[in-house]
Amino acid sequence: MKKKRIHFVGIKGVGMTPLAIIAKEAGCDVTGCDIDEEFITDKSLKKAGINPLIDFSIDHVLDCDIVVSTGAHGGMENEEVKHAIKLGKKVILQGQAVGLYMDGDLFEKKYIKGISVLGAHGKTTTTAMIATIFMHAKKDPSYLVGTSDILSLGNAGHYGKGQYFIAEADEYINDSDLEKRAKFLWQHPEIAIITNIEFDHPDVYSTIEDVITSFTSFISGIKAGGLLIGHGDDPIVKKLLKEFNGRSIIYGIGTQNDFLLSRVSVHDGRTYFWVDSSGVSLGEFMIQVIGEHNALNALAAIICSIEAGISVETIKKALNQFSGTKRRFEFQGKLKSGAFLYDDYAHHPTEIKKTLEACRQNFPKLKIICIFQPHTFSRTKKLFNDFIHIFQIVDTLILTDIFSSGREKNDGTVSSRDIYQEMTRFYSNIIYLPTLSNVIEYLEKKQYGKDVIIITMGAGDVYKIQKNLMME
Repeated sequence: MKKKRIHFVGIKGVGMTPLAIIAKEAGCDVTGCDIDEEFITDKSLKKAGINPLIDFSIDHVLDCDIVVSTGAHGGMENEEVKHAIKLGKKVILQGQAVGLYMDGDLFEKKYIKGISVLGAHGKTTTTAMIATIFMHAKKDPSYLVGTSDILSLGNAGHYGKGQYFIAEADEYINDSDLEKRAKFLWQHPEIAIITNIEFDHPDVYSTIEDVITSFTSFISGIKAGGLLIGHGDDPIVKKLLKEFNGRSIIYGIGTQNDFLLSRVSVHDGRTYFWVDSSGVSLGEFMIQVIGEHNALNALAAIICSIEAGISVETIKKALNQFSGTKRRFEFQGKLKSGAFLYDDYAHHPTEIKKTLEACRQNFPKLKIICIFQPHTFSRTKKLFNDFIHIFQIVDTLILTDIFSSGREKNDGTVSSRDIYQEMTRFYSNIIYLPTLSNVIEYLEKKQYGKDVIIITMGAGDVYKIQKNLMME
């Protein structure tokens, strides 16, 4: 059989890198290109033996069989993609590729069970937890997680010999200009997990009703006889589960749930919790990430794993090893001045609030300095009032300019200075530093000591300040 040649346009994106790694492990010839900038996926691609080409050229697609495109870099209007179409090559979008991987259509491998994890928050961590448990249980699943590294496993993409395909399911659209279909609608799993549903991505969803419609469409695509696992404390999720015709399981803290989370405690960088089901205790579990929200993510992973026939003891041992993923409250190191530096991808008000609450629980006696870089003008504008009141738990907030997405244009109606001016009505310790260079200069001047936690927060490039700080 002729070996497939697959080319990835925008290969450094966190949705594209795992796809490329899986394709390479499956025996395909893999090439890809991207802009000449540092990405968190650079090390993962290098470790997988994939060396991205720099910038875009029609020459890149001459020898390939399949081109995978992303919504970034012009999407379907990218010069490479347009030339591939002209040459009659197969061109697929990133979300479509995930669905084809799950169905086994690209690698002539049919999976017995596809597992999809979706939700406004927690899907990356939950997917990584499931992959960790299944690998520990020697099921060797294929998995695709929207990040660069899973600390308990390595790369965020893997082509396994087993019969499970575990995938993060993204509600964002394939291409903002041409393909308005949500990425996750290409996935048709046997098991689906919904962690929560909340309004986000205002550049593509006008209202929460639009978001719900998209999730409802996904649920209708779950395979016959499939299972839907959902967070029963989330009223929208609970309503959708009631409307689902197949088998469902709900989890959470409320007593109405099938699986109950209780006795959650956070200390020393770990979260401990107990699980009960049908009046029977499954005992205590531990994960090496902090927060009740992560305990709920773990509970979803526990249910999924039990459904796959994995023993509770095996699940416990696997979760004990789970220490998070790249850019999810990730410890960066200590500054020479003594302060502890962490980084987190949170960019939605709910995510930010829960992460900071967990940080305060874990470090009750330390001062918290949060460096927040808002992500996209559309999100900042639509959720403006929500952002104002979520940082009261920190000792000092440093606000930087909005990180713009290539998917949108700045219409000049919102800025970080606007947020700063509104926040000064409620906060006394808030500082507006427009650029990351300003932030680096400020931190070097302040020389925060060992009584301080510094956390960079946002989905942009705020994490890059670490390489310019004096570290131990």
